Amino acid sequence: MQAYKAFSLNNFRNISQVALLSEEQKFDIEVVGRVLPFKTNNYVVDELIDWSNFSDDPMYILTFPQKDMLLPEHYEQVAAALRNNSSKEELNRIVLHVRQQLNPHPAGQMEHNVPEFEGVKMTGVQHKYRETVLFFPGNGQTCHAYCTFCFRWPQFVGMDEWKFAMRETELLVGYVRENPEVTDVLFTGGDPLIMKAQKLATYIDPLLEADLPNLQTIRIGTKALSYWPAKFLPGEDGDELMRLFERIVKKGINLAVMAHFNHPVELSTPAVQQAIKRVRATGAQIRTQSPVLKHINDDAGIWADMWREQVNQNCIPYYMFMARDTGAQHYFAVPIIRAWEIFRDAYQQVSGVCRTVRGPSMSCDPGKVQMLGTSEIPTAKGSKKIMTLRFLQGRNPDWIARPFFAEYDEEALWLDDLVPAFGEEKFFFEQEMEEIFMH
Repeated sequence: MQAYKAFSLNNFRNISQVALLSEEQKFDIEVVGRVLPFKTNNYVVDELIDWSNFSDDPMYILTFPQKDMLLPEHYEQVAAALRNNSSKEELNRIVLHVRQQLNPHPAGQMEHNVPEFEGVKMTGVQHKYRETVLFFPGNGQTCHAYCTFCFRWPQFVGMDEWKFAMRETELLVGYVRENPEVTDVLFTGGDPLIMKAQKLATYIDPLLEADLPNLQTIRIGTKALSYWPAKFLPGEDGDELMRLFERIVKKGINLAVMAHFNHPVELSTPAVQQAIKRVRATGAQIRTQSPVLKHINDDAGIWADMWREQVNQNCIPYYMFMARDTGAQHYFAVPIIRAWEIFRDAYQQVSGVCRTVRGPSMSCDPGKVQMLGTSEIPTAKGSKKIMTLRFLQGRNPDWIARPFFAEYDEEALWLDDLVPAFGEEKFFFEQEMEEIFMH
């Protein structure tokens, strides 16, 4: 595979295929890319995007900013500043104002998920669910390419006060040791696999050497299999990464590579197929996940094809998510009921080995909430539809797997849009949520 070459807003016009874009499309990239982060690379550009039909190509939309990813009023504010050659200070002020309106940290990430240990606020750790700690290594807070839907876009826009990052692995080890209910550590970002294997090992090896009796699983959340499979292929860094994976497995710890694949084309190249084989050969699992996204994969056939291909390559379909309520949600979001219909129709098309996948799931403030389906209930006037949901994860573990019900709403995009069914004032968990946050 050719040498890695990254493209950002500063040099995207150096991509030869950009000559296919109109000047208006290039200007749209300049405008939207001021607000939402833009980065791609030569593998994505040359191997994944169909430039013969780029305007409708899912991989192009997934990595190149589009005009409608900003609301019209936000687009015009930034566009006017660029057209008027506003000062750098004025442009930055406008961009910051727009970003602040995009819910940069949904689901209480900053307010409710960051723990303290030995008097230190662990700004590179989130501990929302009892068994799982998320760790944001300081050297892993960028990606090989940026997804335009990414709910962690604030990590990449140069706003340090919006970042999660941490370098002190010793604090992480101490925190896991002092919280015996923690069984899983999830390395996330950004993308931890943007780091050289040697640097990643400086975060992981202390966990292995600590012999923590409660640590059962190390997870690595990554898009690298899709966006830069050379990371795993033969060569100095790829070989060292495979040795690190083998050390984890030989230690008796389950290694789960949480791979983000948003479209079947990402699984189609010889490079990614070889990379998957090398990862699996270390004893690691690969679990796959993606949100359901308008313009990218809001079609049951796409999901069925993707799950089948993942299983054929010995990956485990894991999650279908809803587009988070941040950033360009208005552009990508599929209504909850429509997402469930896509999930159900795709689920019906595949065999049982593909049906490990769960969804559609919303990662919201109280936890991961799955849409189970719709039901008809009898009423005095006949019948009415309701929506049935349940927790897959919860701030209180007692909420997990407990069904609850909402009024039928074909337009709702997120849990906050739903109203409890049967005339209830609140969902069963809301009072306890308020008490948790009060303390």
